[in-house]
Amino acid sequence: MARSTLPSSFFTKQELEIIRQSIEGLPEGPIVGKVPRLIKPAVGETYHAIESPKGELGYFIVSDGKSTNPYRFRVRPPSFCNLQALPQLIKGHMVADVVALIGSIDVVLGEVDR
Repeated sequence: MARSTLPSSFFTKQELEIIRQSIEGLPEGPIVGKVPRLIKPAVGETYHAIESPKGELGYFIVSDGKSTNPYRFRVRPPSFCNLQALPQLIKGHMVADVVALIGSIDVVLGEVDR
């Protein structure tokens, strides 16, 4: 069985010194920037995807640029994409195995059923 050891005091002191130097190097003033409460979306349509723990999370926005509310706003959850693999996964399996197969792709059905 592997044994864990505490870090030596040399490394701990060195890490504390790095933290102190970082804090001293911070500029004065507010840390959080000022962001307006309402952001007017640009004219046209855009799709932006970010990586989430379960896959790609996409946002689709269509705006006329006249108001703060977009004309169309759609969220593409990662579970929707992951669930599309289910027909290929269940071929050759019994109906009782479908629940386990859905669990293996780790979908959130509340995301899919909207």
